[in-house]
Amino acid sequence: MVANRLLTAFNFLVEIQVEGVSEQLCRAAFAECDGLEISMEPKTFHQGGQNAEQVHLAGPVSYGQLTLKRGMSQDFGLWRWFTEVMKTHQRGLRGQGMVVMLDGAQQPQMTFKLKDCLPIKIRAPALNAKDGGIAIEELQLVYASMAVEFGSSAADQPVQGGGNPASSLSAP
Repeated sequence: MVANRLLTAFNFLVEIQVEGVSEQLCRAAFAECDGLEISMEPKTFHQGGQNAEQVHLAGPVSYGQLTLKRGMSQDFGLWRWFTEVMKTHQRGLRGQGMVVMLDGAQQPQMTFKLKDCLPIKIRAPALNAKDGGIAIEELQLVYASMAVEFGSSAADQPVQGGGNPASSLSAP
């Protein structure tokens, strides 16, 4: 059914695993997710004798900074992870993240796999007895690379970001 396949920006899950802290550190619901981004800086040059054209080659790839806002989680795993990373001997503690977009039937349709995530900011909400507070106001992560997978099997056709010019983007 077409209606079940429709992807909406509000229907997503966030999962984070950190080896040594928790197998499933986080399976949280956030109101906002921003920063799923890959940029490529093209290398441009002029070919000898071709003064009216430029040649563009694929250049280095960079990634965005993931920002998750207004989140709810069942435990304090994200806070523990950030605390562990602050310790001198745990500076290299990285997590593996996934942002899964769901269709109307709650089936995965697109998965963003984030490799080697590092938390760089975590912020608690304002404490106010009148409000129904949330567990995390904002969490920011940087990541080393991102792979995109399409389809409900979450393994249909992965697209790797990260320096492989042979990677191709294909529709499901």
